[in-house]
Order: sequence, then structure tokens, then C-alpha cells
Amino acid sequence: MAAYLQWRRFVFFDRETVKEPPGPDGAGGKPFALPPGIAVCDSGRGSLVFGDILRGAIWFLPRSLQLSSFQAYKLRVTHLYQLKQHSILVSVGEDEEGINPLIKVWNLEKRDGGNPLCTRIFPAIPGNKPTVVSCLTVHENLNFMAIGFADGSVVLTKGDITRDRHSKTQILHEGSYPVTGLAFRQSGKTTHLFVVTTESIQSYMLSVKDYPHLELDTHGCGLRCSSLSDPSQDLQFIVAGDECVYLYQPDERGPCFAFEGQKLIVHWYRGYLIIVSKDRKASPKSEFAGNEAQNSDKQVLNVYDLCNKFIAYSSIFDDIVDVLAEWGSLYVLTRDGKIHVLQEKDTQTKLEACKSMLFRKNLFEMAINLAKSHHLDSDGLSEIFRQYGDHLYNKGNHDGAIQQYIRTIGKLEPSYVIRKFLDAQRIHNLTAYLQTLHLQSLANADHTTLLLNCYTKLKDSSKLEEFIKTSESEVRFDVETAIKVLRQAGYYSHAVDLAEKHAHHEWYLKIQLEDIKNYQEALRYIGKLPFDQAESNMKRYGKILMHHIPKETTELLKILCTDYQPSGDSEGMLEGKKANSEEFIPVFANNSRELKAFLEHMTEVQADSPQGVYDTLLELRLQNWAHEQDEQIKEKLHNEALTLLKSGRFKTVFDKALVLCQMHNFKDGVLYLYEQGKLFQQIMHYHMQNEQYKKVIEVCELYGDQEACLWEQALGYFARKEEDCKEYIAAVLKHIENKNLMPPLLVVQTLAHNSTATLSVIKDYLVNKLQKQSRQIEQDEQRIQKYREETTRIRKEIEELKASPKIFQKTKCSICTSALELPSVHFLCGHSFHQHCFESYSESDSECPTCMPENRKVMDMIRAQEQKKDLHDQFQHQLKCSNDGFSVVADYFGRGVFNKLTLITDLPAGKAAATIEAGLQQELLTHTKRST
Repeated sequence: MAAYLQWRRFVFFDRETVKEPPGPDGAGGKPFALPPGIAVCDSGRGSLVFGDILRGAIWFLPRSLQLSSFQAYKLRVTHLYQLKQHSILVSVGEDEEGINPLIKVWNLEKRDGGNPLCTRIFPAIPGNKPTVVSCLTVHENLNFMAIGFADGSVVLTKGDITRDRHSKTQILHEGSYPVTGLAFRQSGKTTHLFVVTTESIQSYMLSVKDYPHLELDTHGCGLRCSSLSDPSQDLQFIVAGDECVYLYQPDERGPCFAFEGQKLIVHWYRGYLIIVSKDRKASPKSEFAGNEAQNSDKQVLNVYDLCNKFIAYSSIFDDIVDVLAEWGSLYVLTRDGKIHVLQEKDTQTKLEACKSMLFRKNLFEMAINLAKSHHLDSDGLSEIFRQYGDHLYNKGNHDGAIQQYIRTIGKLEPSYVIRKFLDAQRIHNLTAYLQTLHLQSLANADHTTLLLNCYTKLKDSSKLEEFIKTSESEVRFDVETAIKVLRQAGYYSHAVDLAEKHAHHEWYLKIQLEDIKNYQEALRYIGKLPFDQAESNMKRYGKILMHHIPKETTELLKILCTDYQPSGDSEGMLEGKKANSEEFIPVFANNSRELKAFLEHMTEVQADSPQGVYDTLLELRLQNWAHEQDEQIKEKLHNEALTLLKSGRFKTVFDKALVLCQMHNFKDGVLYLYEQGKLFQQIMHYHMQNEQYKKVIEVCELYGDQEACLWEQALGYFARKEEDCKEYIAAVLKHIENKNLMPPLLVVQTLAHNSTATLSVIKDYLVNKLQKQSRQIEQDEQRIQKYREETTRIRKEIEELKASPKIFQKTKCSICTSALELPSVHFLCGHSFHQHCFESYSESDSECPTCMPENRKVMDMIRAQEQKKDLHDQFQHQLKCSNDGFSVVADYFGRGVFNKLTLITDLPAGKAAATIEAGLQQELLTHTKRST
């Protein structure tokens, strides 16, 4: 029970008297007065509604104060109920003397002769007993209407209350005490009806058949001393007795408030409880406390805020008829016909008016509750929390102060609070503030650093673990900053756990390798990473891992460069990827054994490994071979290196492989590469430098056909030797003689430089050479004689053709071999044809079809020679490169390069001699070509 005497009083309403609107002449300002006889009233749908107890009229007062009325009853109006969601007005009144109350339902939107349409009229009598109506209520859904009577009865109308046909009326409650209040409560689909008498309070459930009821209390209240609160008070039924005000739920009694004094009127308005009560010097209570008050009594109107427990307004009035709520204000109707308006102040004004007093008296909790109930914005609330926190801080209540500062998070700059609690003795409070700051995801990296430092200084490992082990979706701090702070404070295990949980791979590996020195765990972690991250981290930390755990690191690199899958991918769902093995060669610095194993593995499982892999492996094998002392192992290494060279992987890097072999004096490798590169002269020079005479001869025999100058170089090499090399010189001369590689004179000049080479060395060579030349001379003389005889014969034929007629004695056609018949065609060559055969087979009228193919061959040869004879550069090149320049000149001379040849293909008249001469030259050329 709360005593209202302890409640603070405020003035949250402004009181004014409603005045008449200005007239046409501008006059006005008089208090507005209602007609006499107004005893009942209600409000809603934009009007104040009044009932005339003297004349039976109903009056409407809109906001413009233009009063209007219509005759509702012949005698009087006793009750009014205006629905808030519908333009329906329900009234109770009398049309004739006696106890004959009538209920009328009015539709205010429809008209009947200028008046609202009355949609339903029925007598308000419970059964057959005439009694006075004491109260009335209507459900907003228009399906329920309850009427209370002075004899204790309650009549319930169910159905459409605006029509007789669709509604059913029954007695819901019977009792011995007058019914003083009714109220419908709708919660979801459940409907309750509160019934209060002067001695009891009951609740009926109307949404269940048979309407079960529950007695809530054994005391009641006077007329108009009950009301239903809004959802802010959970739609509780309010009953105001002389000692207390009680709140009820449909199934139980709620809180009560000790508001003393005789209650006359109770209303609920926008979260406020409105109570009109008699002054302290009130007269004794009567049976109907609300109606029997004497008109001269002073009455007090109080506006209570039950949530925040203060009085929002209090004022004294003379004989209040009722209190109405409309247009956002309260209207107080007094018995003298005046209307007073209570206008609630705006939220900011109310708060400014009360804050100074509350803050001055340190009533911060009340100020906060007041601000919340009036829906003050978050900035305003935050300022109250800050001032409250400052007040507690100055008093030394640091725990309470930090709780208020926590409520300012999101509005107040965190540095304002942090500076106050940097003292080591207040580190607990600072930690609580920073924790909340992180929980609301409003912390930055500096706040995270400070909170973690607080944990470390407090040695609060449990809080520290709780902070860093939140799920990834709930992380409210900068993870990287947290890792740095934990590492700096020496909490390596916590830092590693945080880095692993949030996939900060670089920090995890850095702490494992640089601080914890757990190389095995770091390598295992890398093996679980996705390919791209595993590759980059192996490039970054591979040297450190190779230095401490070379074997395991090498194995991981083998997997990474072949068919990598993270170790956690047990099902192999991820597609295997391959790293570039060449990029990891620098990792093996000072670990040549592991490097050799890695490179050999890569060449075995991946034949298309990068060229750098093969180059490095060759260099390693050559180094091992060069430094090995054991002959058997050295031979094995020799074979491995040579096998690698012969694998065909060094064609594109021939020079690099050759340099490696030369650097390590790998003789067989050098010679193999020379051979592959067709560097035959280098092979021979290599043997010459090592004075390996037999090898020199072998090289000439192997490659002399591809490069003939090898024999000449070999002859010059042996000719420069002062020691006895007759055997080798003889072998070289024999080959030179067989292949006719050098002129004899050049051979003699070459050997003249050797003091040990005597004439006997080249005697056989010179004799054989002279004999061959003699035989060649004889053959040339015979050929010349043959050509001369043939030339003489041809000239003789030419002379005969010139001097004597040509007799054609052919009797058969040269094409069809049939006997010749006129007309026929004859040629000087001796061939004859039928004219029709000639025309069918001949391509030219001036050429013999039989001789034409052979003639064309000769002509083609002549044209080819004509094209080649101007190839000066080709001739000069062949002459320079040939060992026998005379034969080159003779060849070009024989092809007519040095002759001026004129070809005549069309024979004009009078040039027979020139034609014959040209034919002779062609014939000579033909014979010359055939002889060659």
C-alpha cells in the first residue's frame, strides 16, 4: 500500500475556463455557460455530449463551441454513453412519469427530420420489477451492452445492440445492493465484464458459455467511482473507496493506493488516474456517495501518476458534475454550467519544471521514471543518467556511479567516464564499463586494449577467457588489437586461441614461432589452412621451419607442390591444388640434403615441373659429384648427373647447363651438351686441349660428314705439333683425299710448318692426287673430242638444210601411224601428220607435237640458267666457302653465267640464219647438260 502523502506534487496541467467564441463585432471573452439542468454527460467523436434532466434534451458541444441539441425524451435524460470508435450514442431517460426508463440507441451519422436517427428503443427493466437505472456501459464492438440497476440487477444485451432482431437480453446478475459501476475488458478474444456494487466486486467471463463469474472483493464503491485503465496499467479495473484505491485483474486483486477522502468521480486519462473527492472537511458518507453530496461542498480534483508515484496536478473546484476527456484535454463541468479545461503541458516543459527540483533534492530515480513514462528521447535520458552518475561519483559511490554511466553508453563519450576511473583502485568499475561498451558493439581498438589490460592487471583469467571465447557471431571487439595486447602481456596461449578461433593465421604463426617456439604445432596449423594461405605462410615462415624441423617441413612442401588438400578436409571435398615448386627452393638454404630429396621427388611425381627445379637439381648433383671422395659413390653420382642431362629437360637452357658442367669440370656432361648442340668444333677443341689425338680422329670420323672443315682443322692441329704425329697425319690425309676436301697445294702449305713431317708423309697422297688428275684430264679430252664431232655433225645438217631441199619420205602419220593422206603437215625434223591429227594434238601451229616435250625441257633448262646466272651473291658465297673454287667457277661457266644468251621463240621472215644459230646453241646446251 502506497501513501499518497509521500508523493511529490507537480503542476503538469494548465487550468483555464472555457470562454465564448468572439462574435461578429469581435466581442467575447465571457465564460461559456451551459443551459441549466445538465446532470449527465459524456464525450467522444469530437464532441462533448450533455443530458438535460429537466427537459429531456441531449446537447452537443463541438470544439467550435457551437452548442446544438435535439429532444431525446419527453421528461428527462438520466444516462449517456458515447462510443469512442463508432458514431453511436446510447441514452437512458423517461418519456412518462413513474419508473419507466427507456434505452435509446442513436446513430449520429444518420438523420431523421434533422435529428440523429434512433435505431432502437427498449425498456430498461430487469424482468417485471420496475427499478431505477444506476449505470450503463457498451462494448466498442457493439455486441454487448450492460445496464446496472439500483436493485442490484445487471441486464446484458448480446448481439447487435443497434437492432432488436439481432440481439438478446438477459439478466446477468442479481443482488441486494445497488450496482455502481460496469466496465468491459477485452483481452485478445476474451471478454470480461466487471460489476461493482456498494458492497462487492465481481468479474464475469462473457466469452464462455454460461458466463462464469468470480468475486474479486467484498467491498465496493459509490456511483462513478470506478473506471478501466488503459494498456499501460494492463487494463485493470480501478475501484476507489474512501480509504484506498484498488486495482483488479479479471481473476485477482492487484495493487492498492492509500488515497484517503470521500471519492466522488473516478476516470482514467492517458496514464493518469483522475479522482474527484470531497475536501477534508467532507460531510458523512451516504449510501450513494457520489449523488448525495451537497452543492456547497468544495471538491478536490487530483491527477495521479501511478507508475511514477507522483501527483501531476491538484486543484479545488465548486461542485463538479463530471470530468470529460476530448481533443487532448480534460474538461471539468461544474454545477454552475461552466466548463474548465485542463491542458497538459508538453513533455519538455514538464521535465524542465520538475528536473530542477528533483535534481536539487537528488531524486534522480524519480526523474528517470518520469522521463521514461513521458517517452523522453534517449539523449534526454542519457543526460539524466550522466548527472546521476556524477552525483554518485562525487559522493564516493563509485559502484553506483558506474551503473549510471553504463546507461549512457551510446550517447555519452566513453572517454568522459574512462578518465574518472583510470585510478588503479577503481579498475573494477572501469572493467564493468568497458565490458558493457563491448557488449553493445560500441568499443574501438583503444577500448579493447584498455579492457584487456584491466583483465591482465586484475589477473582475472576467467573473465579474460570468457571475453575472448565468445562465438564468432557475438564478437564485439577488434580481434587483432586483442591479440596484440595479449601477446604483449605474455598471455601467449590466450592470444593463440583467439587467433586460431578468428582465423588470424599470421598472428597465430607469429606467436607460435617467435614466442612459444612450437614449430611442430605451427607446421600442423599451416597444413590445415586453405591452399592460398598455406602457400603464402610457407613462403614467409618456411626458412624458420626448415631450420628447426627440416624433415617435416620438406614433407609438407612435397604435398603442397603436388596435390594439396588441407589436413582437416578428411572427405577430400576440396579440389587439390599445386604450388610452384620452384618458388620454394630458397626455403632450403643451408639444407642441401632436404633440397635434393624435394627436387628428386618433384621430378619423379611431376615430370612437367618448372625448369628451375631441374636446373637446381643438376647443380646439386654436380656439386655432390665434384666433392665426393669415394670412387663408387662418385661413379653413382656421375651417372645420376649424366642421366639428368640426357632427360631432355635442358634444351631450352642449353647455355646454363653447359656453364654448370664447365664450372664443375664435368667432362662427360660438357661433351654430351656439345654433341646435342652440334658444336663439333668445340668437341674437337676440347680433345685438342687435352692432347687426345685418337679422340680428335674419332670426332672427325663421327662428325666430318656434317662439318667437313673438321678434317682441315685436325690437319692444321697435327701440323703444328712438333712431336711425331705421322700416323695421325696420314689418317687425316687419307680422308681428305677420299673426300677431296682440300687442294693439294693447300695441304703442302699446311704441313710445311711441321718440322717432323717429311715428304714421305705426303708422298702417297701426292702421287694418288696426281694420278686422279691425270685420269680426269684424259676423260675431259675424250668428252671434248666427242662434243666436237657432234658439233661438226650438227653444223653439217644445218648447212644441208640451208643449201638443199628437204625431202619428206614419211608414209605414216607420226601420231596415228596410219598411212598419210592429203592434206598432211610436215616438219623439218622429219615428222609428218594428218592435218586432222595435227590439229587435234598440236598446241601450237609452229611446233612439232612429237618434238615439243623435249624442246620444252631444253627451254626450261635455259630459262633456269638464265635466272640463276644473275645470282651474284650466291656465287660469291659458294666460291668463298668451297674448298675447290675452280670447280665452282667451272660449274657456273658451264651453266652460261658468263655468256650473253639470246632466246628467239618467234621466227620472223628473213632471219633463218639467226634461227639456225640459236637452235645450234640450244642443241649444244642440251648435249652439255646430258653429259654432265
